[in-house]
Amino acid sequence: MFRRHKPSVAEHKKDFAVHGAALPGPQNDMRSFFNLSQLVLSAGQLRSPPILRHSKITYFEVEILDAQSKRQICVVDKVPPSFSLLDVKHKFHKTCPQWNPSRIGLRLERNGPYLKDSISIQSLAVSSIITLYFTDLGQQVTWTTVFLAEYSGPLLIYLLFYIRLSSIYAEEESTESFRHPVVHLACLCHCLHYVRHLLETLFVHKISGGHTPLKNMIKGCAFYWGFTSWIAYYVNHPRYTPPSFGNRQVVFAALAFLMCEAGNHFINVALVQQNHSGNKASFPSPTYNPFTWLFTLVSCPNYTYEIGSWISFTVMTQTLPGKTIANWKQMRYKCVIGKSEFCKPKTTPKNN
Repeated sequence: MFRRHKPSVAEHKKDFAVHGAALPGPQNDMRSFFNLSQLVLSAGQLRSPPILRHSKITYFEVEILDAQSKRQICVVDKVPPSFSLLDVKHKFHKTCPQWNPSRIGLRLERNGPYLKDSISIQSLAVSSIITLYFTDLGQQVTWTTVFLAEYSGPLLIYLLFYIRLSSIYAEEESTESFRHPVVHLACLCHCLHYVRHLLETLFVHKISGGHTPLKNMIKGCAFYWGFTSWIAYYVNHPRYTPPSFGNRQVVFAALAFLMCEAGNHFINVALVQQNHSGNKASFPSPTYNPFTWLFTLVSCPNYTYEIGSWISFTVMTQTLPGKTIANWKQMRYKCVIGKSEFCKPKTTPKNN
């Protein structure tokens, strides 16, 4: 009997090599491509993935208490250090929708000053818990709304007196056709003054996005509208008498009024350009414009020109109310000779 021959390992390899070499070309290429693909897939990623390093951010917890009763209103948690106080007010508004961010007043102490919206939370933090005291500031309006209301009212009120409504003056007197030329000139100057204010509020002055209580707007409107009614009533009265020195007094005062109005405008433009430069520590310097030469004497000549406008209007019409409003503006703005702290450019959102 013959024993079955078992091929050895060497013979297996030899047969594999012979038969493998005898395989057709395309099939051999497909097998090589398959083996290469398996090798690439089994190799895995060539580079190890980067290690994610999580930065440790310290979050603050803002506790808001009522300034009167010290009762806790809410807790604003997970406040990052980059948050400003305005961001905290917005989070507070989400928790308590009845309080708009514009009417939220926050203080570090119960009787301390109100904190500005631009202040960062990190600058207030002594520990991870910050305690602030809340006060409801009441109904708020924007400064732009305040100025537009204050300046548009006198413009319309003066025109109502100028047309001599029968409900204001006696019907017999209001029908008189003759009016002294200074009455028409006074109406033109008064309208020019407040139209300039309105246009500068909209296009020149850079008013901050802050708010003010509604009662402040009511006070400002009461002053502007009340004094306008007082001035317009006497200047447009049918029994109004012209100035004592006639046309010379009127022409001289009208030219002074126009010069003060032009100076006021150029000074406001100069102050806005100074704020755009970013250097708030220095005052604008006089330029080739003659109206800016007053910077050598006062820090805010726009208030000086404003007072000059009303003094000129008083001389032109020779009426007491114009003098009164000029004196009031002088006390209100405190524009004195020298570089006073009050007259630094844009220290308050109030414009001229």
